[in-house]
Amino acid sequence: VQLQACGGGLVQAGGSLSLSCVASGFTFNQYVMGWFRQAPGAEREFVAAINWNGGSTHYAASAKGRFTIARDNAKSTVYLQMNSLKPEDTAVYYCAADPGFTMCLNGQPSVSTWWGRGTQVTVSS
Repeated sequence: VQLQACGGGLVQAGGSLSLSCVASGFTFNQYVMGWFRQAPGAEREFVAAINWNGGSTHYAASAKGRFTIARDNAKSTVYLQMNSLKPEDTAVYYCAADPGFTMCLNGQPSVSTWWGRGTQVTVSS
């Protein structure tokens, strides 16, 4: 199983970034996909999740209205479009895959969650 995230970088406050995560090694369209982030010295936190066919999404309060999660099952890829970025969005962003629905229900990973390597997002003020 591989979850390869990319698209991070340095951006000024108010700017935008688009992250993508290419999955391999499992049947992508049978997994709920999510994004989490971890800032220095902080716990990892939920950002957004999307169900198997993209028909249902769930966002953290901090992401709602600014971030959009989407998926392309034909490309085994999940995306996170981030707009109106703030310095507090600075973190390492991780892609996650789970066969269950918990990420879409309450933003929680499960023991079955697979994690990718993160991509750094830095927002300067």
